[in-house]
Amino acid sequence: MEMIQEGTRIAQQEAARRAIANARNGEYLTFRLGAEEYGIDILRVQEIRSYEQPTRIANAPAFLKGVVNLRGVIVPIVDLRLKLGCETAEYNHFTVVIVLNVRGRVVGAVVDSVSDVLELGGDAIRPAPATNSHIDTSYITGIGSVAERMLILMDIEALMSSADMGLMEEEVAA
Repeated sequence: MEMIQEGTRIAQQEAARRAIANARNGEYLTFRLGAEEYGIDILRVQEIRSYEQPTRIANAPAFLKGVVNLRGVIVPIVDLRLKLGCETAEYNHFTVVIVLNVRGRVVGAVVDSVSDVLELGGDAIRPAPATNSHIDTSYITGIGSVAERMLILMDIEALMSSADMGLMEEEVAA
């Protein structure tokens, strides 16, 4: 069992090193979830919209708030605070939906507020801290630092296409 955990830890560290190498000079949209600030690849962002109450889907997980009609496209809306286990926050005039293009599918992510767009060089990005194998941090690509700010950099595509989200079709192995 210890060898499996050690192998998992090594694989996570190697994935983090690859992600940091790929993240050189990237532009990130930064947003807040509670007290934390996150960053996602700006190229995944389609638009930012004010929050509107989605149409609920019966028996959906709590983090899937429902769907909205966005110019004829039915878009699932995921509350990232609930998905990531943050304390619940009130929906207010700062609450927005980041409309994302993930694997050719449009998905909305509810966040507390959007901060700005930052360009981070490789020297501003550090590997995510190693955690035990019971915590899924596979979507965290690193920690960015800008002056006094620390950003949790996320692979939003990996998060939104994870099996527990149920938003993407499983890829068939060739």
